[in-house]
Amino acid sequence: MKRLVVLVFSLWIVLAFTIASQVGASELGASELHEGSQIFTTHCVGCHVNGGNIVRRGKTLKLKALQKNQMDSIPAIVDIVTNGKANMSAYRDRLTEHEIQVVAAYVLERAEQNWKPD
Repeated sequence: MKRLVVLVFSLWIVLAFTIASQVGASELGASELHEGSQIFTTHCVGCHVNGGNIVRRGKTLKLKALQKNQMDSIPAIVDIVTNGKANMSAYRDRLTEHEIQVVAAYVLERAEQNWKPD
């Protein structure tokens, strides 16, 4: 019985995390997108001004590039922000999980809007 309870609880946690990580940018409130904007300005804009990339030209945050590189979802963006890849630094030690989620949602939202000014 104890194993069953642990199994059900574990499955519930996995399901909750999966649902939370797939929240779309359009489902976030204005305050969370504003928070994502502030985090982006503080930590990301140095390399990714206006959705570009000053380090690697083809690895921009424009929607077409995100799609080409299979980075056009919240979970994919969360993964690269958390763990880094190649020239992209990992931010798991600098940002909380919540901050990573909202900045990922912000990036996807802006990419869907072609990085037009707010």
